[in-house]
Amino acid sequence: MSASSESGRLKVAVLLSGRGSNLAALIGAAARDLPIEIVGVFADRADAQGLQRAMQAGIYARSFSPKDYADKVTFEAALFAAVAISGAELVILAGFMRVLSAATVEAWRGRLINIHPSLLPNYPGLHTHQRALDAGDAQHGASVHFVTAVLDSGPVLMQVQVAIQSDDSAESLSARLLPEEHRLMVASVRLFADRRVRLLDNEIELDGQILREPLILGP
Repeated sequence: MSASSESGRLKVAVLLSGRGSNLAALIGAAARDLPIEIVGVFADRADAQGLQRAMQAGIYARSFSPKDYADKVTFEAALFAAVAISGAELVILAGFMRVLSAATVEAWRGRLINIHPSLLPNYPGLHTHQRALDAGDAQHGASVHFVTAVLDSGPVLMQVQVAIQSDDSAESLSARLLPEEHRLMVASVRLFADRRVRLLDNEIELDGQILREPLILGP
């Protein structure tokens, strides 16, 4: 990661499509002791609640509707031009419900992370909670990983686990996991803010050593 703002805080942009609960967790952590500056929040929907969260916190926020662009290439070009102008060093996909093109991912390689509601490599894509229940899993969780051209398949930095209960539904499991996702997001971003992690080829280097398996966030 390159040098940050004069305050030493890592400049972060957040991409989202919905309520922005992970954004809220980052805003709260930044107000306490997480050394980041959220320089922009960008959504693919004008009605995304996360935009309102950002504006209420005094953060630059803007929506880009894919319908306003001729194709995916021009949409992503406009979106990431705005991200670049913001000065972001790290881009976080936090509930951003669009699959980015390989060209965009490559251009931001090593600077683009995603939070996914499963213990990757299990259950890439959608409906992860129900899929974990259908499989009879004992554990579920969430993962923060580097974004690569293959959906939800980039190197995983950190995970958090929750036990699946016998009476769980997809809704109850999702609700119990959500606060753990927030902790995971903050803990993962802290590693970047503290300049401890980077992507080398297709491996993660943490504190100068190759990370052989994902970190597990404790209680």
